[in-house]
Amino acid sequence: MSEPAEDELWAAVAEPSRRRVLDLLLARGEATPTTLAAQLPFTRQAVAKHLAVLDRAGLVEARRSGREVLYAVRPDRLDEAARAMAAAARQMAEAAARWDRRLVAIKRLAEAARKDEAAREDQAANRDGAARPGEADREDG
Repeated sequence: MSEPAEDELWAAVAEPSRRRVLDLLLARGEATPTTLAAQLPFTRQAVAKHLAVLDRAGLVEARRSGREVLYAVRPDRLDEAARAMAAAARQMAEAAARWDRRLVAIKRLAEAARKDEAAREDQAANRDGAARPGEADREDG
C-alpha cells in the first residue's frame, strides 16, 4: 500500500463516527446514506460525508440502484487495511520495545551515576570527618 493511500486509510478510520458507519455497513451488507442515518445520531448529510471519505480511502464502494445510491464495504480493501494496520501495530510494538530497552539502559546509567556520586560524597565526608578530630585537638591545645 502506498503512503498516500495509507494516510487516507488512517484518516478514514481515525474518526469513531466513520468506524460506526463501517460497522453498520458490515452488518447490513449495503445501505443508503438515509438508511444509515436512521440508525446513527447524525444527519444523512453527515453520513454522506463520512461515506465520501471512506470511498476515497477505498473502504466502501457506491452502486446506483435507480434513484438510490447503495454503499457496501469492499472486503478486499478492508482485509488489506486490516493487514496494514496489523503491520503498523507490529512496527509500533517494536519501536516501543526499542524505547523500553533504551529507557532501561538510561535508568541503569542514572542509578550507577547516583551510586558513584553517593560514594564520592561518602568519601569526601569521611575525609572531612577524619580531618576534624585533628582540628579539634588544635583548638583544645
